Amino acid sequence: MTTVNGTMATDRPERYARQLVSHWSERGPVADEAGATVQRWHTGQVLVLRPADGALEVEVTVPEGDDAARFAQVVKAHLERFGQREELNLVWHV
Repeated sequence: MTTVNGTMATDRPERYARQLVSHWSERGPVADEAGATVQRWHTGQVLVLRPADGALEVEVTVPEGDDAARFAQVVKAHLERFGQREELNLVWHV
């Protein structure tokens, strides 16, 4: 499994976490795990969204052989589009 972590500054992290997993509701089940919203896709990807003080912490994991950078870019594009009025920017940590 390959994991990529990032942070998106926002005053409404819970809202964007809910909106993203709701948008992808058919991709896989969603659970609340230790304060994080976790979605496990039927295709093996895992999305973890942790609301923090003034930010949404994002973790994406893909099975070996999948393109983690591509999946991370899809997550980034969706979150930034949902928050375009706030000019949100998801920054991936290297």
